[in-house]
Amino acid sequence: MFALLAVLGLCGVVGCHGAGQGPAASQVKRYAVRGVVVSTDASKGEVTVDTEAIPGYMDAMIMPYKLKQPNIISELHPGDRITATLLAGEDSDFLDEIVIVGQKKLDYVPKVSYHMPQPGDEVPDFALLNENGQTVHLAQLHGKIVLLTFIYTRCPLADYCPRMSRNFAELDKALAKNPALYAKTHLLSVSFDPKYDTPKVLRSYGGAYTGRYTQETFDHWEFAAPQQHDLDKMLQFFLVGVTPEKDKTITHSLSTAVITPGGRIYKWYGTNDWTPEQILADVNDLAANK
Repeated sequence: MFALLAVLGLCGVVGCHGAGQGPAASQVKRYAVRGVVVSTDASKGEVTVDTEAIPGYMDAMIMPYKLKQPNIISELHPGDRITATLLAGEDSDFLDEIVIVGQKKLDYVPKVSYHMPQPGDEVPDFALLNENGQTVHLAQLHGKIVLLTFIYTRCPLADYCPRMSRNFAELDKALAKNPALYAKTHLLSVSFDPKYDTPKVLRSYGGAYTGRYTQETFDHWEFAAPQQHDLDKMLQFFLVGVTPEKDKTITHSLSTAVITPGGRIYKWYGTNDWTPEQILADVNDLAANK
């Protein structure tokens, strides 16, 4: 059964938007937070959480936190169980990437229900337009171990989409050193900005990351964007929250999946802290058990 989560306002998820409140990015440490909402204070943009222990940072305790995106406070209710990311700076701490995993106020219905990918979930046959202007379906990749991540080419923050693309570039090169494994895998970077990320733009972006530029064939690593009628469904299935900002940046979450040759989720990573080595280990495990 699908796990349904409320991704708050799509503005409280991982952001590629440089403006706004919060400690300076260079001074921030990130910690995973789990806990229960005790109270909220809209006037301060603050939520008090009965927080579980954060290894290496603090013991379990009840404490107030400022919200990175104060506008989501109306969607939080006492008793809600949440996960979040604590952005710990030198002068202040903020909560970001808040997800309600247990809803106390049962009459509250989020506008969109997001699916958290679980091992064994069947991936729908989404249609995408690739860097060559060709329509591809995920079902066409059955038989391969598919590594899929989400990006948009104008992302300004090095630790978000560019990091995903750098990691995939490392994976592509590592897999190329093992011809047998290379033949069993396929990489797919999916843009959620199809209006800007046309095939021409994706081709230029992808060629730069592979290092082969205009000589790139994209046989092993494709860059594509969902067709409009599949865009929202694909983002919801892979738990990608997307909110366009006035400055043309996009506030969004991160999502990377390892998909079995049979088209099912094997592993899912919802942050930017996974490493190429982790996913390479996933690929080796899958290939060995195929």
